[in-house]
Amino acid sequence: MQSYQEGLIEIDGSYGEGGGQILRTALAFSAILKRPFTIHHIRSRRKNPGLQAQHLEAVEALSRITEAQTEGVKFGSQKITFIPQKILPGNYQFEVRTAGSVTLLLQAVFLPLCLANEKSRLTLVGGTHVPWSPSFHYLSEVFLPTLQWMGVSAKAIIEKWGFYPKGGGKIQLEIHPAHELKPVSLVERGLLKKIRGISASSNLPKHVAERQKEQTLNRIRRELKIDAEIAIQQDVSSNGPGSFLFLLAEYEKIFAGFSSLGGRGKLAEKVADEAVDSLKDYMESDGCIDPHLADQIVPFMAMAKGNSSFTTTQMTEHLLSNLWVIAHFLEVKVQKCGEIGKPGGVEFLNK
Repeated sequence: MQSYQEGLIEIDGSYGEGGGQILRTALAFSAILKRPFTIHHIRSRRKNPGLQAQHLEAVEALSRITEAQTEGVKFGSQKITFIPQKILPGNYQFEVRTAGSVTLLLQAVFLPLCLANEKSRLTLVGGTHVPWSPSFHYLSEVFLPTLQWMGVSAKAIIEKWGFYPKGGGKIQLEIHPAHELKPVSLVERGLLKKIRGISASSNLPKHVAERQKEQTLNRIRRELKIDAEIAIQQDVSSNGPGSFLFLLAEYEKIFAGFSSLGGRGKLAEKVADEAVDSLKDYMESDGCIDPHLADQIVPFMAMAKGNSSFTTTQMTEHLLSNLWVIAHFLEVKVQKCGEIGKPGGVEFLNK
């Protein structure tokens, strides 16, 4: 381990919003570029600092995929060292205990496997629709379709839903190698083609999903003066009760996704209102992509051959933190405009 110290990249995990995103992005670029790194103050500002279940599984997953040497990888650790060897495509299964997010775990392993030399298959078990993370439907309806324009070919299916707190959901992904990522320009939405979505529930009365749908349709018709298509999925397979509403705004040149989760004592109408409010904010703001896609797509743009750019309805701490981490691994010229919380844009000037 000592022989690696000279080339070791050091990252302060408390930078910016100081969340697990810093760790996941560092893991991905370390694996791709075979650059060892150490990160300290991991999630130091959080109520439960250090590695929690989903962060621990992300490190352990990428350790398997890259045959990495590691130090300090244990629950609650605020400092780890990660030394990758090579990317090994293959068939993997990873489980995030409790209801830790499988889509957040995927943020660490997906880009390295996209750039591997053979196809991989992933089985991920854990939370598929949980707070503070992209839902499975955001992954399948927004993120992966957008990445297709960059040459990424991946398919995701859900076999079982995982709601908080029981988790236990299961998704499958097939990832084909993208030997070179293409640049992309996401600066204009084009015309709105349609709004569609789903209202889903599990182990709850049937009227829950129906009320979510009706409230959503009523508000969209009344306030946005357009129609929408909302499919109901009742009694989806899961280990516990839960409800979910997802809205997809399909434009000529981009997809944008907005969702809300049910909870104990939370009215179905409130679930609908949260998703519709997010959709309205997006539609009434300037910018092409939604804020969640912005921070998730920058690692791919940084690795693309050629200039990429986007405008977004809201610059976020997550986005700026991701750009800050990437700069530790890559010498890329990035131009940013816009204040946090307001519309802005990012351009990668890659040769």
